[in-house]
Amino acid sequence: MATIIDLATKAGVAPITVSRVINNSGYVREDVRKRVQQAIEELDYVPNALARGLRSKRTFTLSLVLTDITNPFFTTMARGVEDAASANGYMLLVCNTDEREDKERMYLRLLLQKRADGILLVPSRKRSGNADLFRNRHTPVVILDRRVEGISADVVRGDSVQGAYQLGVLLAGLGHKRVAMLTGPSGVSSSEDREIGFRKAMKEAGIESTLLVYNGNFVQESGMEMTNKALQASPSPTAIFAANNFIAIGALKALQAKGLRVPEDIAMVAFDDLPESMVTFPFLTVAAQPAYDIGVQGVRLLLERLESEEPTSFREVILPNELIVRKSSGGAVKYQ
Repeated sequence: MATIIDLATKAGVAPITVSRVINNSGYVREDVRKRVQQAIEELDYVPNALARGLRSKRTFTLSLVLTDITNPFFTTMARGVEDAASANGYMLLVCNTDEREDKERMYLRLLLQKRADGILLVPSRKRSGNADLFRNRHTPVVILDRRVEGISADVVRGDSVQGAYQLGVLLAGLGHKRVAMLTGPSGVSSSEDREIGFRKAMKEAGIESTLLVYNGNFVQESGMEMTNKALQASPSPTAIFAANNFIAIGALKALQAKGLRVPEDIAMVAFDDLPESMVTFPFLTVAAQPAYDIGVQGVRLLLERLESEEPTSFREVILPNELIVRKSSGGAVKYQ
């Protein structure tokens, strides 16, 4: 295995110059840098991460703690995190909490003990019972997708309020007056924000009093259960707003079981898009969040905080959604 001394001999420079090139520290002339880089390629040099970590007191490991790795939104976000981490020389550990605060605490304790350089966290609850783990610790945290109280951290998320509002305005503009909102659990910021945004649109249209609201979880089974409840209402809704993609899948299954067609019998809109691999063809009208960019931006903020020698104020980055109108929202309602 090649060493720094081997690289220095090959490139005809001092070992300290090789070290500067590898660690991107200190001034090195461009022609010298190219010679060292060529020597690295020819000798197939692999840096000793352990030794580098001992010198810098880092493990060069980032951790992503999220709530549901099976959800394509989080899968795409995780890919953004991994790509950005890898591009900067960091390994990524991924932990899945199943929306459970006790599992979140278990993973966070483990990651802090293992000295992860930084943590990207999708919190299971808005009012975190795990905030105490970060007190008097120097491990930086970036919150993704949601807001959380009690943890001092940078935040990167989509605009849940605005996205849900846009979907509500669309349905109201099509003439719907009886709409069912299938949302996530209370105590989760993204769920609450989407309800706020959708209610705002209904209120502006003068139809908030007829809005049917059902709280569940961000899973397919909950989407089915809430849809079945909504269909029992009298009069029944003419449109459904699903607060995430898994709720939407569950709703579609429930409607299909009842022999109802979308959008001919009932219109539907949803938050978060679905990958083409999960549907025969894209037909859901959605507020699509930039999941990949949320992951990339989260790593950027985390690395900036790792590299900063001076404390900086915490930042909140809110990325815009894209309203994508497809077949499921249908046309204007002819009869009420």
